[in-house]
Amino acid sequence: MNLIVTCSRNFEEEAKNEIKNILDKLGDKTPEVTITDLSGILTVKTSIGLDSVIRKIKQILDDEPWSVRYSLRIIPIQGISTTNIDAIVSEMKKLTGIIQEHESFKIVVEKRNSNISSKEIISEIAKDLQNKVSMENPDWILLVEILGGKSGVSVVKEDSIISVQKIKRRLSE
Repeated sequence: MNLIVTCSRNFEEEAKNEIKNILDKLGDKTPEVTITDLSGILTVKTSIGLDSVIRKIKQILDDEPWSVRYSLRIIPIQGISTTNIDAIVSEMKKLTGIIQEHESFKIVVEKRNSNISSKEIISEIAKDLQNKVSMENPDWILLVEILGGKSGVSVVKEDSIISVQKIKRRLSE
């Protein structure tokens, strides 16, 4: 998986078809889109690079906002691990080298179907980083997406996480 797509409960099939059609338009004829056991959550494996797919989906939303009806959030995933603290921290460490000395960060843990400690994940990831933390305006978001026994991690800029509703609201202003 290299994307997580969220949708409203009971609209997973519609969101699956929607994201497949979008990726087909962008040149990926065979994406793997999986409806998970978790309501409103799909995982996607696309052959298109993450930066490119995020940029192109945003362009579609800017040009044709009505064409995206079911997908709510599109979240890039750069690494995958099992859902245990050591594995998540290890996978995250592979990605944090991109953060420059003067840049700030915040850690976000989105937990679904897991009772693993968010505080423990955050403190284990943060203890090796010397950068400033900024909860309001970070340069980077260290994102941990927990989906039951599988977790995805990313180190991204805030605008790399697509919120369809926010984009549509901005366009209507």
